[in-house]
Amino acid sequence: MMKISYSTYILAALSLLMLITTACSGPKLAVANEQMERGEYFDAAKTYRKIYNKLTKREERQQRGEIAFKMAECHRRLNQYARASAAYQNAIRYGYPDSTLYLYMGQTLAAEGKYQPAIKAYEEYLAWRPGDRLAENGLAGARMAAAKEGATRYIVRNAKLFNSRRADYSPMYLDRSLEQLYFTTTSEKTTGSNRSEITGMKKGDIWFVTKDEQGRWKRPEPVEGELNTDADEGSAAFTPNGQTMYLSRARREPNANTGVEIYTSQRSDAKWSAPVKFEITADTISSYAHPAISPDGQWLYFTSDMPGGQGGRDIWRININERKGTLENLGEWINTPGDEMFPSFRSDSVFYFASNGHPGYGGLDIFRAEQTPSGGWRVTNMGTPVNGPADDFGITFGEGESGFFSSNRGDNRGYDHIYSFELPELKILISGWVLDKDEEPVPNAVIRIVGNDGSNQKQVARPDGSFSFPLDRGVSYVMLAGAKGYLNAKQEFTSDIAEEDAEYGVDFILSSISKPVVIDNIFYDFDKATLRPESQAALDEMAQVLRDNPNVTIEMASHTDRKGTDAYNEDLSSRRAQSVIDYLISVGIQADRLQSHGYGESRPKTITKKLARLYPQFKEGDVLTEEYILALPEADQEVADQINRRTEFQVLSIDYRMY
Repeated sequence: MMKISYSTYILAALSLLMLITTACSGPKLAVANEQMERGEYFDAAKTYRKIYNKLTKREERQQRGEIAFKMAECHRRLNQYARASAAYQNAIRYGYPDSTLYLYMGQTLAAEGKYQPAIKAYEEYLAWRPGDRLAENGLAGARMAAAKEGATRYIVRNAKLFNSRRADYSPMYLDRSLEQLYFTTTSEKTTGSNRSEITGMKKGDIWFVTKDEQGRWKRPEPVEGELNTDADEGSAAFTPNGQTMYLSRARREPNANTGVEIYTSQRSDAKWSAPVKFEITADTISSYAHPAISPDGQWLYFTSDMPGGQGGRDIWRININERKGTLENLGEWINTPGDEMFPSFRSDSVFYFASNGHPGYGGLDIFRAEQTPSGGWRVTNMGTPVNGPADDFGITFGEGESGFFSSNRGDNRGYDHIYSFELPELKILISGWVLDKDEEPVPNAVIRIVGNDGSNQKQVARPDGSFSFPLDRGVSYVMLAGAKGYLNAKQEFTSDIAEEDAEYGVDFILSSISKPVVIDNIFYDFDKATLRPESQAALDEMAQVLRDNPNVTIEMASHTDRKGTDAYNEDLSSRRAQSVIDYLISVGIQADRLQSHGYGESRPKTITKKLARLYPQFKEGDVLTEEYILALPEADQEVADQINRRTEFQVLSIDYRMY
């Protein structure tokens, strides 16, 4: 348990050495100070408010500034950040002399999402205390948040079914079956009738929810057995087999200090036994909370303010079976002069925790810690929208990148609630069509896609020639499309590494084996066989077709229009066809796979479906003979002559060097 809004009870216990309860009453400063020292922030804030309102004289300005600061501290610890910021402003207004209030005001303003004023407050404090790590990290976080950096694709929703009208926090799955979820609640239905002097709410109990036969969550209910009492119980963690619970308990007894300790409880027949204290050290002054069990069940990780840490509340660990001599602080990779709390494991080398000491978006943020080969930890902020200006903490993972966490976002009272989160799978697709040269669907075309990540997919195109494949980010793919009676076609590409949905488009135009195929965009100098530079792209594409179909031999043919003598046109077309052959040989295509032929004007083009769509003045099946062309209007004659002037190839064999 811990972290105000209910969990503040524990923050209070971790923050201060508790004093015994006093029977004093009334709006007196001594009473308020004692309430604050005991961590009774809810009661102390009310008492300070009464005193503050009575200090109206000019000579009481200094005392008013002091009371405003202490009132702000109560609200800050209660996570009532707007009230805290306003009170800090009043402390400044009345000349409160401690520069620390600028640090705290920066923190509370950031927790409100007021990043520019927070930046100014941090800068003001750093002018007094240059090099302060907590302030520098706070300033870095406020600047990061103001620049709207760190956005992720996580989807966050209020888990309304789990939440009461009070505070609910620290969800944790019982085991990897993911069928039961435990959490702490301060619902009005919790055990006992006394309200916490710290939060003004009832003291916390551990509740749980289970799934029905359809996999839907039922309504929450208290755990059965002797676990919950009129003390504060919370922040449950479990051994890998789900049979032992570790939990935080805040005990409060007359004539004794209040502290937070870790207890264990055993499960038997769905009931939990009375908790037994888990001894960590002989230190009775420090507090211990937020247990987490390593996946191998060997180590207990927890939060404590014991001496020997980095400052504030740190995360420590101890071997469960051999406690003596195994206690250790996780070090400055994890811990800061601020507070690090609520550890939660994902795997042996990855765990999550909450911190207000690392650069963040305000309040507590959730961080991911991954162990490095050298034994250190690489810490990264989970980004928005998991983190935001408010307190975000106590995360547990279910299937994949989904689970639950706690946050007091959107609650001016500072109450925590449970939220779900999930990272949707990226929808990266590649889609397109397999068509012939007339842009008609190729029947039964087969597409294969192979990635350098080892993936291998195969699909038959739909009747309309379309296809679609799912992809992964940052993978290089080779795609091959083919069909009976057609040459294969290959394409290569690499998917983007950006974390966003994407759809790539690629079309395959397959060349028929049984009929001539026109090569578009082959250009020659006027009345010559010299290839123009703008022909290179089409020629390289033709060379690639031959590489993708290494057992094919072809005839390269060139055709002219009706102008000029037959002998001249045949000679010109022969030289032009040979120019294409020469280029293909120059880029590595075997010469014995290539033949050239110049047909002059002897083979006029027959209008195809595609040509009929492009040139509606012609009908599919029309043959562009000289007689046909002379009957056309003059403008259409030039178009017909242009269609007849073409370079095309015809497949001669498909078994080159196969024997």
